Amino acid sequence: MATEPVMHTPAAMKALASPLRREILRHLANHGPATSTTLAKAMGQNTGTTSYHLRMLSDTGFVTELHDRAKGRERWWDIVKADRRMPAREELTDAEQDLAERLGDSRLAEDLRMLSAFAHDRNEDGDWQQGSRAGTFMTKAQLMEFHEEYLKLVRRFGADRDHAPEGARMVLLRWIGFPDPRGS
Repeated sequence: MATEPVMHTPAAMKALASPLRREILRHLANHGPATSTTLAKAMGQNTGTTSYHLRMLSDTGFVTELHDRAKGRERWWDIVKADRRMPAREELTDAEQDLAERLGDSRLAEDLRMLSAFAHDRNEDGDWQQGSRAGTFMTKAQLMEFHEEYLKLVRRFGADRDHAPEGARMVLLRWIGFPDPRGS
């Protein structure tokens, strides 16, 4: 994974606004390279739809075509690994801030649905869920430093699918820190 963060452009934020595109990215991250046909089958879509969304993801740098795997008209795609981040709010126009907010809301709702689905059907996988709730006082600079340290921990303990040890599963990590809106 690239060590320098890649800031989302407005086009990238628009690309991520589609839940299906985010599902395509998760599928590729979990299962590896795929064609529009295999993605369509996995997601209950038609190949025209997945082809269109793959092109949008390619145009914004989220996926790349694997030309060495192509056979005839068959096109293979994989994710482009990178440390992707949202730009600072003050760097965005009002319209881009609105887009970033809607994207954040959509992602949060999606995360909560996935967590709820896991929590309701965890059976033997229950011990895979770990979590913590905490509250502490920090300055904005300390919060930013904490975030960078968190990302270092993710890189230290995590692996992409190509380097994952035997028995590893995709684990969804969601870290968020924000001031208590009820505080001063």
